Amino acid sequence: MDAEREVLDVLARNAREDIDDIAAQTGLDADAVAEAIATLEANHVVHGYQAVVDWDRVDEGKIRAVAEINVELDRETGYDQVADRIAKFPAVDALHLVSGDYDFAVEVLGETMQDVSRFISEQVAPMPEVTQTVTHYIMETYKDGGVRFEDGDDDDRLSVSP
Repeated sequence: MDAEREVLDVLARNAREDIDDIAAQTGLDADAVAEAIATLEANHVVHGYQAVVDWDRVDEGKIRAVAEINVELDRETGYDQVADRIAKFPAVDALHLVSGDYDFAVEVLGETMQDVSRFISEQVAPMPEVTQTVTHYIMETYKDGGVRFEDGDDDDRLSVSP
């Protein structure tokens, strides 16, 4: 697993690295890297590869929100069953069982704030196990997927005039 872990560390930083570059960074040969990647994918450790998008820089960006969801479970229904139903919706970008004041943190993507609000109120809130939802709209993203979004202006100091 050590070779696989080294390959994972490189892929997590940049999934577009080619096998030869990963081999150079890890000290493994290219065949070992290819085998490690194939094993990680076959064992469902790596579920996919995707771009980290700064939606604020796209003309018709997406609205992102985080919804806190509280549930009340019965003897026949567990967190996994509720999570499975929520995860099936295309609007759900990420879903986490969390500790603290609520049970699930759901990251939702929509075209408008109304889309997100409608999704939560019409699809999630009516589920029998859901007892409460609180939606937080993301106003600005500074870092996502381990990637820091920068505006290109390195000098954040305020100008001073005499």
